[in-house]
Amino acid sequence: MNKKEYITLAGVFVLVFFLVSCAKPPTEEMNNAVTALTRAENDADAVTYAGNVLVRARDTLAQMHIEAEAKRYDAARALAAEVISAADKAIADGRAASERARSEAANLVSSLKTPLAETEAALKAARGVQKIKLDFNALTREFEQARSEAGEAEQSLLAGNYQNAREKALNVRSSLGGIDIQISDAVRAASRKQ
Repeated sequence: MNKKEYITLAGVFVLVFFLVSCAKPPTEEMNNAVTALTRAENDADAVTYAGNVLVRARDTLAQMHIEAEAKRYDAARALAAEVISAADKAIADGRAASERARSEAANLVSSLKTPLAETEAALKAARGVQKIKLDFNALTREFEQARSEAGEAEQSLLAGNYQNAREKALNVRSSLGGIDIQISDAVRAASRKQ
């Protein structure tokens, strides 16, 4: 190598050293990532419906800090952007899932009125069937429990507890179905005896 090449090579080393020594951590981007994740972790819908996305964002945030401590600032900067993106996705996914859950719960709760009325009418009609073998007291208690649970489902829906509203509405449907089957079977058995 000649003197000119040494000077050029030395200049490159000095420039690289200067750039490496002057590189600063992406503090603003990292702070924005922490803020975005905190916002998502405080969003009830994101926590309830997009927990897996939040876990990924937390893991990415931890990796971002590791990269920053190792002075791999470009990697830390890229990971900060991923954290922000994941946090925003968790919020958006949470809102969408919450809306679907609300809609499903509202449909289930509102669909209980007809089966409640039909089961109540069937229970009253069964009382008029001669020779029917039914424990009307037990069925009436079961029906009243179903009616009460339907009211609780409606209250849960109004309170924004969509999962609870859905579960209660499904329980009511199941209870009413069980009562209807018992009435139907007893009426058939009584009509065979006549």
